[in-house]
Parts: sequence; C-alpha cells; structure tokens
Amino acid sequence: MWTGGVRVIVLDDENRILMVRQDHPERSVWMVPGGGIEDGESSVQAAVREVLEETGLEVETKGLIWHIEEVSERGQRFVNFFKARVTGGELKLGDDPELPANGQVLSEVRFMSREEVAELEHVYPEFLRSELWEHLEHGTIDYDAFRMRDK
Repeated sequence: MWTGGVRVIVLDDENRILMVRQDHPERSVWMVPGGGIEDGESSVQAAVREVLEETGLEVETKGLIWHIEEVSERGQRFVNFFKARVTGGELKLGDDPELPANGQVLSEVRFMSREEVAELEHVYPEFLRSELWEHLEHGTIDYDAFRMRDK
C-alpha cells in the first residue's frame, strides 16, 4: 500500500525559500513545509493545509516540481513537491496537529537564501541545496505536471 506525502517550495520576493526546522532526538533537520496526505484529500489540498499548519501562511500551488518514490523495507512511499506562492496569512511557527503538545518537533520557520541553505548541517532532501536553485536560475521550474482525473 502506498503512503503519500507532500512538500511545498514557497519562495518570497527575494527568491528565498521557506524552511522549517524539525528537532528530533538524533538531530535537527531543515526542510520545506509538508506532511502526509489525509484520507479524502488531494495532494494539492494537503500541500495548502500543511503550509498553513506549519507556518501560518496561506498559499496557492503553482505546479508539481518533483514526484519522489521509495520502495524499500520501510514500505512504498511517495512525496509530491509543489511550488506555491503566498496569498495571505502571517509567518509564524505552527504545529503538527497529529502530535501532542509536549511532542511537537517544529522549532523554527523562516525564509532562507541559497547561501544559508548551503551552510545548514542537515537538509532534507539534499537536492534543496543545489538542484532547486539551478532550476530557478534556468527558468525550468514553472512547468506544472500535476493533473487530477475527472470523477
């Protein structure tokens, strides 16, 4: 059975990327906002919801950038990476409603430049350090491969 998730690339007017830090016992990891797709929810709906929950920002998705699959001993998983733009809200550290108040892992949220991302010790996924910025420089990030089948 496939388990689906989303991650969302949100850029500000200075081409800085929105990042959240998750603190785990073994290490802290910086990543773009995102999480699991809930029952009855499309990945686009999950992307919008997850950004709002984690950062306080309302967004509109602008395209599917990457579809990453994993088939391993951990199971079958996929993550859709969307590009999005801010449409409202206020930047603030949110939370994960699936976790108890004393078990939250989100610890920081902010926009970061390419140089700041490159200096981070732990980034997930690693291709946020280079591939994303290369696509931005070459203008190859604007195609939207996402489609929903009509019911």
